[in-house]
Amino acid sequence: MATVACSRMYNVGPKVRGLWDDLFAWLSEESGIRLEVIAHAAPAPLSELWARPDLGAAFMCGYPFSRLPADERPVALAAPVSTAPWAKGRPVYASHIVAARNAAFDLADLPALRWGWTVRDSQSGYHAPRAFLAGLPQPGRGVKTVGPLLNPNGVVDAIATGRIDVGAIDAYAWQLLEMHEPAALAPLRIIATTPATPVPLLVASRRQPAEGIAALRQALLRAHRGAQGRSILASLGLSQFVEPNVAAYDSLPKRAQEADARLAAAW
Repeated sequence: MATVACSRMYNVGPKVRGLWDDLFAWLSEESGIRLEVIAHAAPAPLSELWARPDLGAAFMCGYPFSRLPADERPVALAAPVSTAPWAKGRPVYASHIVAARNAAFDLADLPALRWGWTVRDSQSGYHAPRAFLAGLPQPGRGVKTVGPLLNPNGVVDAIATGRIDVGAIDAYAWQLLEMHEPAALAPLRIIATTPATPVPLLVASRRQPAEGIAALRQALLRAHRGAQGRSILASLGLSQFVEPNVAAYDSLPKRAQEADARLAAAW
């Protein structure tokens, strides 16, 4: 039986999905583990993907990862390092707070606008913008929210149709769109970027054989050392995969609780 791989979290368009397929094909060859690429397309819950016993490689958001007991988490394989300036060569990401390009408001207006969110267990689409808003003066003044919008494309569409004034887009998803689907971003502008937090990581099921997990991990960690691997990584805006610092993800629930206290009933 094949082990499955999925790039659902960062399937921002058909071209990008094809590039992830190329990465997984390379990973299968390099590791010797037969990987079957599946779509698990929205609105299928990501939690179902992460719980699959045949999961060999899929991106998992750090917030739900941090909320699971250590002995119930999927196995962390590797963390990607973006080539974007906000990453500074580290396995982190952020969220861009975005609005329509022709919108006249700025930072001071944000607490009174309609905010869009993706899903409640998303660090980039829910918790990062909440923490950002909580750090502004009068964070709960008149704020309205719209969601779930499911993913970055949902935020883009909601801004374009006027359902929301502002929303958060995963900065790495923005990078992929900027590289391969720039027309999707043309109507938008970035108002601010949130502080960096640990990036979504590639995970595998705990029920996969240990030798298979080790083979997948080692192939990912050496991807940047060969010409083919470097080329695939570059097409995805990545410099390399690194060993994830699993303990770093444990700070995310505390950040969410601090935003809860600051925002009170706003979200």
